Amino acid sequence: MTANKDAALKEAKRVMDYILKEQLSKDEKDQIVKDSIENFNKNVNPGWLEYRKSVSTDAAFVEWTDSEEHFVDLYGTEFIDCLGGFGIYTCGHRNPEILKYVKAQLDRYALHSQELVDPLRGYLAKLLAMITPGDLQYAFFTNGGAEAVEMALKLARLATGGRWYISTVGAFHGKSMGAISMGGKGAYREPYTPMIQQVQHVKYGDADAVETAIKNLQTVGEKVAAVIVEPIQGEAGVQIPPKGYLKRLREICDETGVALIFDEIQTGMGRCGTMWRCEVEEGAVPDIMTYGKAFGGGIMPITGIIARPNMWGEHLIENPWILGSPTFGGNPLACSAAIATIGYMLENDIPGQAKRKGDHFMKELKKLQDKHPKLLSDFRGAGLLIALEFPAAEMGYSVTKGLFKRHVMTAGTLVNAKTIRIEPPAIMTDETIDIVIQKLDEALTDTEKEFNL
Repeated sequence: MTANKDAALKEAKRVMDYILKEQLSKDEKDQIVKDSIENFNKNVNPGWLEYRKSVSTDAAFVEWTDSEEHFVDLYGTEFIDCLGGFGIYTCGHRNPEILKYVKAQLDRYALHSQELVDPLRGYLAKLLAMITPGDLQYAFFTNGGAEAVEMALKLARLATGGRWYISTVGAFHGKSMGAISMGGKGAYREPYTPMIQQVQHVKYGDADAVETAIKNLQTVGEKVAAVIVEPIQGEAGVQIPPKGYLKRLREICDETGVALIFDEIQTGMGRCGTMWRCEVEEGAVPDIMTYGKAFGGGIMPITGIIARPNMWGEHLIENPWILGSPTFGGNPLACSAAIATIGYMLENDIPGQAKRKGDHFMKELKKLQDKHPKLLSDFRGAGLLIALEFPAAEMGYSVTKGLFKRHVMTAGTLVNAKTIRIEPPAIMTDETIDIVIQKLDEALTDTEKEFNL
């Protein structure tokens, strides 16, 4: 197939017209739905539509706008968002108190020169150091979560001279080559093996296993760079470690000279009821911490790492580019969103809201479990990172479909639909939460009937 620039220009102008229009006709909406299905099947990946059908039974729901608690499709159907973009929308959708700063920056300049000093990056780094625990100080900004993890892994090797990593079974740190090497689910690793070889996986929540792995490697002459762990394993089904686990990891890493990395991409920025999940244990300060998802306020993609001064050695001062040089990392638009997000979270106590509303969810989920004991096997969470667990994946899919039918958006975790997530915006009202609980009750009832429970 040869390139057809004239046809491409015509198609681009047609789509550009859709973007500019404030109101679309019924025929235009129908055409966009038809185009979207064809484009995904021919130019994206038909698997996306097959996956979506498994939940919605209709791949033709095309998102077109959003606001606060909702996604809205082309025809005006509102979906209560209890998926939260896997943790992106802690401050809600297009929060006007964040969006206005991004618009103002867009009207000034959008991307940095790569040569002059861009002030917003410096301001954001300073603010981040002010809201993170301990002496975390030096920040490096990236675009996606996996990229942030890559920077953390590289920095650990630069700072310690070690080569081995200790990760955990069930971990999820992204899908780039280094990040997925740390991952703890075989289905995501096996297609790419061999990958980074100097990685050992131990049981999550078992600090003694981490200590044993480090000491065994050091005994046979191997140097360990870092332990990487999620303060709560999100994609593994919201697995919460025993109390004292994070603090004990800090002690072990201090004793053995190993860097400690906390991956707070999903658990941080207020999601779990504190600004950072590691704050629940006094003294559990990592050497390197990743952040992302909600960091851009649900408006701009921005992620990164922040590290203690002892991690930021001469390598990085002599050659500032050695760690990485992402073209769009820390760009002014993204930084404006993150700065406004930090301001909004502090002024409106978003972590406190997440805790209070999460406690309300948990109280209501206990009532639902008492009402549906054969179906709702377990529920757990911290703040507004909540998991519902069912006896089988088919039952979880059924409940998710039932919620979608009632215009509540949820999804499984990367375990599978045996565990589904509740991860709504922290700005969700109490009234909406009660509506979600009511619709969940109805969906549970339908699934009980379907499986003759």
